Amino acid sequence: MTQLTGTGPQVVSQGLFEEKESALHNVGEFIRSNDGRSYRYCKAGGTALAAGKLQQGVAEDTGDANLAIAASAADTNTITTTSTVTVTANQYANGFVVIADDAGEGFIYAIDSHPAATAAVVTLTLKDNIQVALTTSTTIDLISNPYDGVIICPTTLTSTPRGVAVTAMTAAYYGWLQVGGPASVLADGTLTIGLDVVASDNTAGAVEVTADGAPEQLPKVGRVLAASSSTEYAAIDLMMV
Repeated sequence: MTQLTGTGPQVVSQGLFEEKESALHNVGEFIRSNDGRSYRYCKAGGTALAAGKLQQGVAEDTGDANLAIAASAADTNTITTTSTVTVTANQYANGFVVIADDAGEGFIYAIDSHPAATAAVVTLTLKDNIQVALTTSTTIDLISNPYDGVIICPTTLTSTPRGVAVTAMTAAYYGWLQVGGPASVLADGTLTIGLDVVASDNTAGAVEVTADGAPEQLPKVGRVLAASSSTEYAAIDLMMV
């Protein structure tokens, strides 16, 4: 079952600048420091992470969207696709099922586990029971945990920005991403104090301001705290909580 917690003091098992081969927290777990900064626990993807660079989530697999399913009754905790998929065992564990259309639409459920499948149907075991019965007309999307398998933001995003690495991290290791408060982030171009910054479409892992102050089709990640030159690491007030 999905656990809900408040914002009181937490015991943190892994230091801010440490990386671990095995997870000591739930991927996506949220913490705050006593100076107002915020962090999420993540697993690095297939390449190493670099301190001060913006990271994105794992790229979407469009083949695992708009899937047809068998009917599932309310108060049960499994969904079986009738569309065929190819997934490794627990590829989407700790990720989510979005009920995209028809009966039960508007709900999202956390995935506990599932077996491997190769061009076959798959049964997903959920962490919570289904709230509204699903029918054969219902379609679903499978979504990876956005903090599982993060990579340095490419210049053409394939997912959404998730945070800034606070230290170098080995591929497939676990550590912290900063998501809120003052952070050091690679700058692409001159950054003017007070302006919003977005993920750069010119330099991987960097942030930039818009040239003319107009909105861009890029996600905003924070605001400039101190003016900075291109290729330097700038003080950015992150707003990615």
